[in-house]
Amino acid sequence: MKSEAIAAPPMRLGLPFDGSDPPETLRGIVAAADAASAAAPTNLWIASHLFHREPIACAAAALGMSRHVGVVLMAISPYAVHPVYATMAAATLDELFPGRVQLCFGTGAPRDLEAAGIVAEQPVQTLRETLEISRELLAGNAVDYSGQRFRVSGRRLAMGARAVPLWLAASSPRMLELAGEKADGVVISAGTSPAFVRWALDNVRRGEQRGGRAIEKAALVFCSVDDDESTAHDRLRRRLGYVLRGQHHARNLDLAGTTLDQAALARAFDREDWDEVAALINDDVLRRHCASGTPQQVRAALSAYRVAGLDEIVAYGVQEREPLEKVLAIMKPQGGARAT
Repeated sequence: MKSEAIAAPPMRLGLPFDGSDPPETLRGIVAAADAASAAAPTNLWIASHLFHREPIACAAAALGMSRHVGVVLMAISPYAVHPVYATMAAATLDELFPGRVQLCFGTGAPRDLEAAGIVAEQPVQTLRETLEISRELLAGNAVDYSGQRFRVSGRRLAMGARAVPLWLAASSPRMLELAGEKADGVVISAGTSPAFVRWALDNVRRGEQRGGRAIEKAALVFCSVDDDESTAHDRLRRRLGYVLRGQHHARNLDLAGTTLDQAALARAFDREDWDEVAALINDDVLRRHCASGTPQQVRAALSAYRVAGLDEIVAYGVQEREPLEKVLAIMKPQGGARAT
C-alpha cells in the first residue's frame, strides 16, 4: 500500500504595528489584515515601546476598524505596567471584542527602560509572577498572591473570566523555558535566523515538558518582497542592522554562521553612517536573517522558518500597506485559523 504524507498544519501570518508610525499607517495595516482575513483570520501584533504610541489605545482603534482582525498586545513589560493593569486592559478589550484579543508579556527593551529610569531586576522571576497573576485573574478567580515582586490581595476582575491567551516574548534559555512552562505561546524577536529559532524552541520544549502541554510558537521575521531582489533587501538593511548591532544577538549570529562585525556596525549607527551600515548588512546577512527578495526567495525563506517549528510568522520590518500586501499574497495558499 502506498503511504501518504501527512501535511503539516498551515502556517499563520501576522502583521505588526510598532507604534513609531502615525494612525494612517495603522489604518493601512488593518485594511491589509482585514483583506487577508477573508481567507484566514489575521492577527495584528501591536508592540509596546516606551515613548511610542500607546498600544492599548491602538489595539482598541484597530479592533473597532475591523470585524475580523485579532490583536496581540506585545510585549507588555511588568516593569512599566503592573500585570493587574495589563490584564485589566486585555480583558476589557476582550469583553468589547470577544475572542479577538491576546496578551503578551516581556521584559521590555533595555534602552527604553533605562531612558525612563526603570531597572529590570530578576526578569525570569518577575515574568513568572506576572504570568501567574494574569492567569488567575483571567480565570475569574479572587487572587491572593504574594511574590518577590508583586502582591495581590483577594481581588478579582469585574468582567469575570475571559479566554485571553497569554504569550511571553523570550530569547534567553531560562525565559524560553518559562514560556513553555507557563504561557500559551512564545514569540521570538526579530532578526533571528531559522537556526536560532530551532535552538530557542528546543529550550521552549523543555519548559513544555514541565508544564505538561504544547504551546503556540511565533516569531517576528523581517519580510520584504519585490520582483527586484535588491529593492526588497534595501528596505531592510538599516532596520536589520539596528537589531543585529546588539551584543545579545551574538548567539544568533553564531548559530546562523553569519560573519558580522557588530562593533563596527554599532559605531556606524552612532555616526549615522548609513553607507557603512548598508555595506555591513550585505546580501548574505539579509538572506540568513530575513525573508527578503523575490516572491520565490521569500516563499522559500518563510518555509525555512516554518520548518524550524513556528506556527505563526509576524511579517516585520515594513509597515506600508503595499509591501505588506505582497507578503500576504505569498502566504494566501497557506492561510490557517487563528490561535486561541
